Amino acid sequence: MEPVETKAAPVVRANGVVKRYGAKVALDGLDVEIGHGVTGLLGSNGAGKTTLISLMLGLRRRDAGTLEVLGHDPQTAGIDVRERIGYGPEHHNLPPEVQAQDLVRHLTELHGIPPRSAIQRASDALWQVGLGEERLRPVGTMSTGQRQRVKLASAIAHDPALVLLDEPTDGLDPVQRDDMLALIRRIGTEFGIDIVVSSHHLEEVERICDAVVILDSGRMIRSGTLTELRQGAEGLLVEVDEGHEALAERLRAAGLEAEVVGETVLVSGDDPHDAVRDAVADLGLGLRRLEPRRRTLEDVYLEASA
Repeated sequence: MEPVETKAAPVVRANGVVKRYGAKVALDGLDVEIGHGVTGLLGSNGAGKTTLISLMLGLRRRDAGTLEVLGHDPQTAGIDVRERIGYGPEHHNLPPEVQAQDLVRHLTELHGIPPRSAIQRASDALWQVGLGEERLRPVGTMSTGQRQRVKLASAIAHDPALVLLDEPTDGLDPVQRDDMLALIRRIGTEFGIDIVVSSHHLEEVERICDAVVILDSGRMIRSGTLTELRQGAEGLLVEVDEGHEALAERLRAAGLEAEVVGETVLVSGDDPHDAVRDAVADLGLGLRRLEPRRRTLEDVYLEASA
């Protein structure tokens, strides 16, 4: 008999999770499953991302529902869960006078690693994030980008099964952001660590994540792998010399959806190629570019939020 394939258990499973802060409802009956790989936790400020992370860490108590992280309820098995989780908080409130290696070593010990091993692991983690030569510098003398790397080193030094990163590119310039995103992706793929990245930047999530969970007003409004979410009618991107509005109007009259964006016309509908070709020829327009338009995460987000 051929072996029966079994679906891997989710890293995080939430059912009907509610969290209130007084009269404010931060999570409103949240149902979500987060699988293996790098997952983006996407949503605007106030969507419930940081609250969900705090519940996953067992730092806050939910008001209703069930939550499992790595097979445990963090509300009752908080210490056991946190030993297997790495966490990079959004804030930058690190002790300024402490050397980076001492800070990472201390946090590694808090995860149950013996002192001697913690020293070596802290050093190794700082080298991994590109701060090996800076590891003896006080954190207060470091740039924002370097402090973000210190937080990342602290999150991975104890060899966790799951890493939670809350806005890891906050305060970074474009070059630093690119470097941080590449580093997160490498940790998730080469080290085999499952990562949840909380962000409100669509392009960052799209660049490094395998899957996405979109939150809005404390509820999950869309989730899945990027491949799954991008499926659907993608349409065409048409660039002409002039006459963009006339072309869009002609295509709408043919029953297609057409939107002018800058110097391009975005077209979707059933097999729009022939209609676009005929409209361009009839209007006598100069065609610069005609190519498939890939469905983006922004498209998915706007549809889910509508």
